[in-house]
Amino acid sequence: MAGLDELLEAGGSRRGATGLVLVLNGPAGVGKSALAVNWLRSHAQRFPDGTFYVDLRGHTVEDPADPGEALGQFLRALGHTAVPADLGEASAFWRSATAQLRIAVLLDNAATAAQVRPLLPSSEQAVTVVTSRTRLTGLAMDGAELLPVGLVDAAAAAAILSRWVGPDRIAAEQLAADQVVDRCAGLPLAICVAGARMAARPRQPLSATADALRPERDRLTALRLDRERSVHRVLDASYRLLEPTAAELYRLLGSLPVREYTLEIAGAAAELPLAEADLLLDDLGEVHLLEELGDGRYRFHDLVRLHARERGQAEDPVERREAAVRRVGEHYLAAATAAEALIMPSHRFLARDYLQAPLHAPEFTEEAEALGWFDREREQLAAVLRDASRSHRYTLVWQLADAMQPMFIRLRSQALQLEAHALGLDAARKAGDRIAEQWMLTSGGQGLRGAGRVRESAQWYADALVVARGNGDRKAEAQALTGLGHAHRILGEPDLARGRFEQALVLREALGYRRGVGLIRIALGEVAVDAADEAEAVHQLSMAIEDLTAVDDLYEAARAQATRARAHLLAGRYDRARADLAASRTRFVAAGSMHWQARTDEWAGELALAQGDFDAARDLFIASRELYLGIAAPDAARLARRIAELPPA
Repeated sequence: MAGLDELLEAGGSRRGATGLVLVLNGPAGVGKSALAVNWLRSHAQRFPDGTFYVDLRGHTVEDPADPGEALGQFLRALGHTAVPADLGEASAFWRSATAQLRIAVLLDNAATAAQVRPLLPSSEQAVTVVTSRTRLTGLAMDGAELLPVGLVDAAAAAAILSRWVGPDRIAAEQLAADQVVDRCAGLPLAICVAGARMAARPRQPLSATADALRPERDRLTALRLDRERSVHRVLDASYRLLEPTAAELYRLLGSLPVREYTLEIAGAAAELPLAEADLLLDDLGEVHLLEELGDGRYRFHDLVRLHARERGQAEDPVERREAAVRRVGEHYLAAATAAEALIMPSHRFLARDYLQAPLHAPEFTEEAEALGWFDREREQLAAVLRDASRSHRYTLVWQLADAMQPMFIRLRSQALQLEAHALGLDAARKAGDRIAEQWMLTSGGQGLRGAGRVRESAQWYADALVVARGNGDRKAEAQALTGLGHAHRILGEPDLARGRFEQALVLREALGYRRGVGLIRIALGEVAVDAADEAEAVHQLSMAIEDLTAVDDLYEAARAQATRARAHLLAGRYDRARADLAASRTRFVAAGSMHWQARTDEWAGELALAQGDFDAARDLFIASRELYLGIAAPDAARLARRIAELPPA
């Protein structure tokens, strides 16, 4: 309302030959017509020559209003009984008749710009408000202001609900009221329908409506009062506007487990070229069935997604919907594998099985780009993984969990890592794949260790060791021994840790696995740092840097270098420690590893502390804590304590 007032008061600078034209566009049920009517009513005194209204029925495919008929109504309202039959002549007559009038025109539910143009008056003092479920971008060329009407926030939704049922009932059942607001997802029509339902049942608790809205499959049915006031009805009307190919994409997107869609996902779901997917997504956005998020991403309103899924269940064979879900799942597997190949090329040991060649899988050229993709898609990946597990697509589950490993290592998605490997291990066992089982146990053990569940981690590694030996896989055996060594180290059992690491080192040297040798030497260096054996630590870590650099694993070489800085710090070689920390941190920044940037900042703070520079130590600890907070790492609490222990500035 305030925004419309501002445009009205702006005066002639915003008015053309047809006066001020305002286009309110938005999804069905968002309240465009109510906004337009209330705003024009609040300024009725500005339009002494009258207000004109027509419903253009743009939401109906079968019977949109003829602009010629609307012109006849308008002209007869002005007292002109002889109306030209030709649309062009009638439009010219309308413009002449309104040239000096101060009027308002409300063109409700417009379908196209072509339907609107003949109805625009010619007076500079006129105000025309157009509402539409489509964007009507063509009217911008005529000087119209295009104003999207969005969903309401939770506070506004609660206020609307309170007007229906009264503040006392809301206060008495605040939790139920909050649940109703949440399940209506910001759509005013849904909130009003739910409110009217509760108002009509004054003796019924609000929790009854909240419970009726809980199951997604029944939500659209519950949000119905009669044929005219039904969320289902208005969404059906928008759906009927779609061309067949756009309608099919709408239904297929509704069947997917993910909540956001890109060109690539749409193309994979419907087996479309990207150019065609782009046009169809734009068609869905044009009628506000899809919301554009920016950066080429779209999403459904929650209730629209339910409607799309319902239409798919009614109109598409189950095989068609399942194939779309499978193609999108395999798209994510291919994309995650491509990112994995760039970030952790040595990790690609396991098979990737596709029923058909993945469509539109992205290609990555830089680590930061691949990590950025993982960061953007982590919720989508989780949704695909969970859906595949529920649908018993076991091979996809464990392969996707395996392909997501770089995300777990670099972005520290600990909760998802634990869930993914629990699902992956279960899937591998149900698929009877012993190799996949061994890898799920090993990488899952790593996740448990990172989450602080060290004894569980040790058990997973012990199980992995049994499976690896049963498979006769010496490389996997070394991996399980390495995991056990890390668990022993954290549990304060350095001799057991060193023994496991040395067993793994022998196996890897015999296999000629130089990268694995380098990683074991990092672990042996960490044990030596713990024991304050500076000479042994520098020896092992320097050899690790040499091994890892030789196989072009610069990320792990940077880990070795950062750990060597701690050994130099133990020996009081502060300049060497500072140089190692600076060099390794540069590499971690390039790799996008927030965790290791935080760790090097923390160790640099320890270096400053050792030199008595408390101010520098404080700044570095604060920087480290902020980075840890950014990835929700539990280390942030430790840094907070370290900062508090420093002497006052």
